Amino acid sequence: MKLATETHHIITAKEQMRAAQGFTFFSCLAVLLLPLAIPLFIWVAASIFMYAAAANHPNPKVCEYITQSGYRFYSTFALLVVMAFFGFMIGEKIGVLNVLFLVWGISVLLVVPLGVRDMLRASREDWQDMKMEIEA
Repeated sequence: MKLATETHHIITAKEQMRAAQGFTFFSCLAVLLLPLAIPLFIWVAASIFMYAAAANHPNPKVCEYITQSGYRFYSTFALLVVMAFFGFMIGEKIGVLNVLFLVWGISVLLVVPLGVRDMLRASREDWQDMKMEIEA
């Protein structure tokens, strides 16, 4: 005879809010520290795991925040890859350092203002504790 016991796991409102804000916070931080390059590459690798874990969160509001932040960050990273490839052509005309500051400025404008807005929205959201049933 198979005995099935059900246990419950509570996901607190604060944990949900932090999950909704975490990806956005670290994306903004990585873009602001872009001139250092290393934090960006570390975050790109770590963000894939964080995005995959949070994209299947049981609360759809958390998934929405993560998805929107992911779209902004990964599209900006794609811009950085393109600019790294073609930037030397533009750099010949306006200078390599100017291209680097231009790309950094565009990246900051694409990620940070909307990221801060989303983090503030998530902090004002009415989060409720969630009870999840887990079968053992």
